[in-house]
Amino acid sequence: MTVPVWVTPISMAVYIVLLLLLTEFMRTHYRTSMWVWVVSLITVPLWIINIPGDDWFRWAKNLSVILPLIFAGIGRIAAVENKDTPFWRTMRKRWVRWVLYGIVFCNIAEATLRDFEMGNVMNAMAGLILCITMPFGDKYWKYDTSSHGEILSYTVPMWNFLYTTWNACFVYAEGHAYFASTCCILAAAELYPIIKRRPELYITGRIYTLGAHLLLRSCFPALFPTIMNSEAWFNPDVMFWWGAINGILGLPFVFWYCYQLHMGKADVTFRRGIAREKYLEGRANGTIDEYGDPVEPAGKPA
Repeated sequence: MTVPVWVTPISMAVYIVLLLLLTEFMRTHYRTSMWVWVVSLITVPLWIINIPGDDWFRWAKNLSVILPLIFAGIGRIAAVENKDTPFWRTMRKRWVRWVLYGIVFCNIAEATLRDFEMGNVMNAMAGLILCITMPFGDKYWKYDTSSHGEILSYTVPMWNFLYTTWNACFVYAEGHAYFASTCCILAAAELYPIIKRRPELYITGRIYTLGAHLLLRSCFPALFPTIMNSEAWFNPDVMFWWGAINGILGLPFVFWYCYQLHMGKADVTFRRGIAREKYLEGRANGTIDEYGDPVEPAGKPA
């Protein structure tokens, strides 16, 4: 079905607003958030109907986003409610952060592999660079224990920008009709931490907008091609040069990232705004360790 041209920009604006509201709800309601993703698994029969069985990427993407969102939700509960049982104590350990890191790493790697399959090699190189330069799981990922158990990830502006332009170029090449809707979820993820004035919420915005978008695509495959079809926007020359620019942009960023780690500056430079101020104050006062975790008072068992 063809819709008037003006429907696309309006539907994109509305979708971005809805995604921002969804992210805020998911961030502030940690228990409900987890159960939303658990219940979403009842839509798997619709996935089977709508996703071709040989489309490994779509299946991998759905499963590697929805299931980890459930895991992340359990971690948020563990962080906030501080339950004293073996299971919940385990869920508060640092390995959980590495799992979150690994989940995002795998999601980028999946799309990078797909880029290579499509011959979009330079954009795939940008994806590889994103994997290399993603801040480590134990030091730069954590759950906020003071409020809603938000997932905090201390990514830097260049990583966020490169991720956005890399992912947009990937979808531009891989799913022409869904490019406009993908721009919406990428825009919402960029806007959310700016609106909240908390740069460390970028990954929070990204995972919840992506999860919601994948569910909608899997359950209602005709929705986005109908209200914001971008099939006609595709141009192979644009794809090539866009991917090339992404790959080139990533090269100096790798050197900057490695320099920060080598010089021992990353603990500070990766954190921004209030998060940086709190880290510096806590380290100066001896109330937090190098990971940003609270230091137990002397004489108190860990």
